[in-house]
Amino acid sequence: MTSQPSSQNIRERLVALTRDLILIPSIQSREEDRARCFDFIKNHLESLEHIELREFEHKTIPSLIAAPPGCHKPKILMCGHLDVIQHPDLSSYRSHIEDGRIYGPGAGDMKGAVAILLEVFRSIHSQIPNASLGLAITSDEEIGGECGVGYLFRDVGVRCSMAMIPDGGSLNKITVAEKGILHLRLSCQGKSAHAARPWLGENPIDKMMSSLNALRSSFQDYVQEGHYWYPTCSITVVGTENETTNRIASDAYAVIDVRFPNPETVSGMLTKIKNVIGSDMELEIIISAEPTTLSPDEDYQRIIEEVTGKPAEQIRDDGGSDARFISVYGIPVMISRPLVGNLHSKDEWIDIESMVQFYDIYEKYLLKKLKN
Repeated sequence: MTSQPSSQNIRERLVALTRDLILIPSIQSREEDRARCFDFIKNHLESLEHIELREFEHKTIPSLIAAPPGCHKPKILMCGHLDVIQHPDLSSYRSHIEDGRIYGPGAGDMKGAVAILLEVFRSIHSQIPNASLGLAITSDEEIGGECGVGYLFRDVGVRCSMAMIPDGGSLNKITVAEKGILHLRLSCQGKSAHAARPWLGENPIDKMMSSLNALRSSFQDYVQEGHYWYPTCSITVVGTENETTNRIASDAYAVIDVRFPNPETVSGMLTKIKNVIGSDMELEIIISAEPTTLSPDEDYQRIIEEVTGKPAEQIRDDGGSDARFISVYGIPVMISRPLVGNLHSKDEWIDIESMVQFYDIYEKYLLKKLKN
């Protein structure tokens, strides 16, 4: 057993690690940078004695699991993802510190949390040799997670007694339910013509706009005042192959992001959407996931309250996470994270003091569970 670093030392290490990770634009379009980010993480873990790194790849998407040799079903598995949202300007992948926060793309989702996982993993294994603790790092959560945590649990057969994912909730807020997700691509065909003679063509953009407006109107029926725990539909992409200003396009497409809580289901939402958009629209499923219900450990809640000095609250989360691939096997998942904000924007941030507190929460909880 080695002496443990001070709170100031932990703070400095977490800040440095987070900022180093933000500098690597580990976005889906840059395979080499995602590989570079994995190398950075592997270099951090390979210094640990008696830890085995297992690397996986599915449909060109890499992931890794670190655990003691032969520990293929750890008592606790911590999960994080290194991929971040893509921004057009690569120079934006840098960070700065202001008012006690680290600002930069991916700071809150989830380079800061990955830094905490790496440091907690090192700490626990230095205090408890051969602790039944694993760490999974994936690189496709932002595009659905099917080839990361989904692949590891569904196809590789990874299992654990409990999982911890710092990718939802907040410092004193534990996620107990997540909405289901549907990412859908809608497309339709028309008849091209000169824009000066629209009567000779059939504009697919008109048809697409009509269907999208009908969808927006139909989801207004769900709106409830005072909260947001109801189905939503966001139009995120609209386009056409046409690049000529005086030509009517021959096709149009759109992508929509639909979120829905229990008791709604994937099949029910698909039926509703198909009925609204009509038979002229083709529909392709990009991501599909049912709503998730989680059951956090009471010990976890107590330790949050002990470290922060504030009550812990159980919340429902509008977003989704990789927890859905794990909870379907009856495995409990703990979801909370440090204080973060402006997620998926260039000025995304994570609060430094809450990172240190979150590190303490994880370390105290893991020591309690793994020493028994």
